[in-house]
Amino acid sequence: MPDTRLLTPLRIALTLLTLLGFGQARADALDHIIAVVDEDVVMQSEVDEQVERVRSALRQQGTEMPPTAVLERQVLERLVLEKIQIQVAQQAGMKVTEKDLDKAVADIAKRNKLEMDKFKEIIESEGIAFSRFREQIGDQILLAKLRHEEVENRIKVTDQEIDNFLRNQSNASEAEQEFRLSHILISIPSGASEEEIKAARAKAEDAQRRVDAGEDFGDIALRMSDGQQALERGDLGWRKGGEIPSLFADAVSTMKVGENSGIITSPSGYHIIKLVDKRSGEQIMVQQRRARHILIKPNALITPQQAVDRLNQLRIRIEGGADFAQLARTNSDDRGSALKGGDLGWVSKGQMVAEFEEVMMASPIGAISAPFRSEFGWHILQVTDEREYDGTEEIKRDRARRAIRDQKVQERQQTWLRSLRDEAYVEFRDK
Repeated sequence: MPDTRLLTPLRIALTLLTLLGFGQARADALDHIIAVVDEDVVMQSEVDEQVERVRSALRQQGTEMPPTAVLERQVLERLVLEKIQIQVAQQAGMKVTEKDLDKAVADIAKRNKLEMDKFKEIIESEGIAFSRFREQIGDQILLAKLRHEEVENRIKVTDQEIDNFLRNQSNASEAEQEFRLSHILISIPSGASEEEIKAARAKAEDAQRRVDAGEDFGDIALRMSDGQQALERGDLGWRKGGEIPSLFADAVSTMKVGENSGIITSPSGYHIIKLVDKRSGEQIMVQQRRARHILIKPNALITPQQAVDRLNQLRIRIEGGADFAQLARTNSDDRGSALKGGDLGWVSKGQMVAEFEEVMMASPIGAISAPFRSEFGWHILQVTDEREYDGTEEIKRDRARRAIRDQKVQERQQTWLRSLRDEAYVEFRDK
């Protein structure tokens, strides 16, 4: 009998089922546990479902299909990592409400310009139950919340870091460019033996030989990489120069399009980077609008309809000659802007929440908008002026801040995910 003193209740249950004879034949009839991940399991049906989705995407891209075993390995590892993160989020008390889920699904349908009934019909025509689709979206929201809390929320960028970044002219110049990169990672397990390190190095050298021999980099990444983007054929997408992890930055700065970095060693393993393409940065001139608003927040005493009615009354008074600024001072629940007569100052695109920005950008100068809702409450607004503004210095500092932050996020996330994976109990089962 195995020693179950240190096993969780789930592992005890699984062990007892095996010992009592509830083995392969009965499991196959229902489904098959392919991995135990702490308090959860990965079922064969989950792997099959994800593998089929990847195959469908590869067929649409016209990419040569890798062996089934390779796809299953990549998909299984991704599912294992997701299961670990979901359990960590649940243990931390994080939840996804039905309201959150409804909004996320509605946003996806809206981005695809589909009514909900049609959107649901399309999802189910792909062989996916809509309830299962909602469940998967919920998992992704939960993962995003966890990453925000454990990674993004813990990153700080100081003014001194921005000054240092801008002082380095090579970095500043490089940050104006964008690079498209592909990545192959041959990982080294935490606490690996000398034999395991040698085996990983040999695998990395084999991958490098294949790249040098002219084999497609994406195909090699799909078949051999342990990276999170392996199923995307190693594609890291477009990144500004300052967003490239420091581990790769020096190599990328000297590479030409189409070249690869050779093997780069880090504590997590062996990396090969390919520079797929690069392009120039954005323009500095920005369009700005100056706006003012009045906000009414619904609460226990004011219903949403009462907030709308009150704003309509204020709008009629303003159009009749009443002073907008005075009414904002005495009525707006945004006390920061109310003290300035509702004035929000000059606003560039992307500074406001989407609902507010949409109305602000569409409003004629001087007109009072109809009441509209944002996450903060109900508003009316007036655009008082617009201009084309040379925001060179502000944009440079903002770019530097985002570049430093993105680099820190990527480096912290890689370390955090590896730590979660190393500390989790994962038991793989044979088919």
